[in-house]
Amino acid sequence: MTFAREFFEKGGPIMWPLLLSSLTALTIVIERLMFWWREDRKRGTLSLEQLFNWVEEADYDAPAGLDRSKVFASARILLVGLSHREHGLAEGIEVAAGREIARMKQGLGILDTIITMAPLLGILGTVLGIMDSFSIFGSSEIADPQVLRGIAQALITTATGLAVALVTLVLYNYLCSRVEKTARELEQVATQFQIVYKKGSGK
Repeated sequence: MTFAREFFEKGGPIMWPLLLSSLTALTIVIERLMFWWREDRKRGTLSLEQLFNWVEEADYDAPAGLDRSKVFASARILLVGLSHREHGLAEGIEVAAGREIARMKQGLGILDTIITMAPLLGILGTVLGIMDSFSIFGSSEIADPQVLRGIAQALITTATGLAVALVTLVLYNYLCSRVEKTARELEQVATQFQIVYKKGSGK
């Protein structure tokens, strides 16, 4: 604990925004992981096969009574589309899918900003540390502890900024891959559902 505090203090004032950035990234990542965990748990509440069977048999009353908040994203957009089938099934599904994707992307923009900002903050700390060292060169020996402290500050902030950016980048890419995978799933399911709906409405 003492080492961490000393390391933080040696980094200088730029360590504070780097700490804030890392805590913000951690909070968003935990919230997003919990979001996906809850979504995965909902997959067992309603199978798409059961929903497709109801629609193919033109049984629209059974799915109408389902609670949308308790089913996963693919089923939710289909239920929304089905509720608007008389005025525009495809349009209803498209709007619902856009809303779901927006929910999945919450916080990702902030993570993207932190990935870019953290190394820049590290470089800023480097510049400030080197400037601090140079300001002592004219009045002190190069072995002066103040000079070494400025160089240490430069190295610490650079390393910290890169570490924050790298860890955030890995988690950001994972969350983006989940969004992309689910978006493709929504598109495929929506197309299949419209085909099945046409079969059911033709009976």
